[in-house]
Amino acid sequence: MKWRENRIKSAQNGTNPMLIKEMTGGFLVFGDVQFLPGYCVLLPKREVNSLNNLSLEERESFLLDMSIVGDALLSVCGATRVNYDILGNTDNYLHAHIFPRYDWEEEERRKMPVWLYDKSNWRNPDTAYQEEKHGEIRSRIKNYLDKES
Repeated sequence: MKWRENRIKSAQNGTNPMLIKEMTGGFLVFGDVQFLPGYCVLLPKREVNSLNNLSLEERESFLLDMSIVGDALLSVCGATRVNYDILGNTDNYLHAHIFPRYDWEEEERRKMPVWLYDKSNWRNPDTAYQEEKHGEIRSRIKNYLDKES
């Protein structure tokens, strides 16, 4: 199995190269694209397709972890705010997108959901994750979270 075929299983078995940290309620992975530097995704500990399929305790842990990642992005990335997005429409498994938002974004973009950015941002090789380019910010996010746990 290639890690992209099942991101949760690959995080569980240690083959997901985007894994930053296993947290109490999920697995934090770095986003495949980084046009908003620091973009992360939180995956649940087990395969479910909705937040509602988790027990109340699991939901609490997942959502708390999501907010703690937001704290990390505010601290480490210099973001001015964080957008949280739990969708599951395209990928039929629970996952939370955690986007740092910045003052340097065009004003009309800052007021809009990230999904309204041009589609080319999601497939642009220049903004795709590259260890040499994004490894430091990824490490700083992990270090922040390690200190918080």
